[in-house]
Amino acid sequence: MSLDLLISGGTVLDAVTGASRRADVLIRDGKIAAVGDALDAGGADVYDAAGKTVSQGWMDMHVHLREPGQEHKETIQTGARAAAWGGFTAVACMPNTDPPIATRDVVEFVRKRAEGLAVDVYPIGAVTKGRRGEALAEMADMAAGGAVAFSDDGSPVQHGGLMRRALEYARTVGRPVLGHEEDLTLNPHGHMNEGAVATRLGLPGIPGLAEEAMIARDCLLAEFTGGRFHVCHISTARAVDVVREAKRRGAPVTAEACPHHWALTDEAVETSGYDTNTKMHPPLRTAADVQAIKDGLADGTIDAIATDHAPHAAFEKEVEFIEAPFGILGLETCWGLTVRDLVRPGVLTLAQVVHKLAVAPREILGLDVPTFDVGGAANLTVFDDTTEWTFGREHVRSKSHNTPFVGSPMVGRAWAVVNNGQLVEAD
Repeated sequence: MSLDLLISGGTVLDAVTGASRRADVLIRDGKIAAVGDALDAGGADVYDAAGKTVSQGWMDMHVHLREPGQEHKETIQTGARAAAWGGFTAVACMPNTDPPIATRDVVEFVRKRAEGLAVDVYPIGAVTKGRRGEALAEMADMAAGGAVAFSDDGSPVQHGGLMRRALEYARTVGRPVLGHEEDLTLNPHGHMNEGAVATRLGLPGIPGLAEEAMIARDCLLAEFTGGRFHVCHISTARAVDVVREAKRRGAPVTAEACPHHWALTDEAVETSGYDTNTKMHPPLRTAADVQAIKDGLADGTIDAIATDHAPHAAFEKEVEFIEAPFGILGLETCWGLTVRDLVRPGVLTLAQVVHKLAVAPREILGLDVPTFDVGGAANLTVFDDTTEWTFGREHVRSKSHNTPFVGSPMVGRAWAVVNNGQLVEAD
């Protein structure tokens, strides 16, 4: 680390306590040297943060970096570039790569590829061998190699007994299990939310029940085994209710929500003329589901904000709707949608939102939360919650461009991140 930097004139927001004050942050050799008023740069470079806020660096605990095997969609380097532009200093990457992150050697490959980047990359190992849902993967070996959690994301574990054993085993190695929650027997190959819009469009639907039934099962298994369970990309009102009730009983359950699930409804598929960039999994739901997600974020039922950043190449998305893969980008639009739809309307305070981005994901994954303590590594995000702007294709830093938000109004910008002795500014 050789970064010497004075971040001057900003508001320092401690995401752990929620306290904020105007202060400068002095960084020496990549570490916090002082936090206070009118600090002397002492030869360090100066970053003018007037009108901006400085918090602990944000983390997206649910991204798809596609490497190894699908580098035409995204790579670890390009995904980290998009993350930094979006204000994130850390991401956790899902195992549905080719080969999957299902063995220690692939875990270590991902970690090696991420060395030297300004964004920390934490691999999530598969629950089952090859993500086939037949037998448990070598979870302890992957944990020893650096896997921070386990998930078969995209291929939900259908066998209840296997999921029970996964939670028990994950508990012994101190890792959570993250679930893409869907009972596939209740989803006959649907392509969007099952409901009135799907009926009008003549598209097979994905019922909310498929998600809700699986969440209910796994919440009960978590309560029974004591294994920590995390619900990925929750999308329905009843699913939020199931998690709320599980938490009330004391089950070791957490949940995340993604901006696209509160920013859009299934009507976007119709109004966009079957735009395949509105196709994601779980699908866009109804206005009632959107409100329930906002309520769940507000009352703490939903702990974290994540993106489910899922890049696809243009040739993969430029097909008929039913032939297109599920997934959209999320890293570059997360903050603008979060401020626009949650902070501005008063659903959450700025401090609450930053907690769900910087603190909760790390606590769920058992990672150290960055601090402003003198001597600690500088891991910071510089942002505002006031800039009004329109997201354009030129703002995409991912290798792919599959997003329905081009042309959408945004509020709030991430301007820079500091991590691993590097300053990366949004250009």
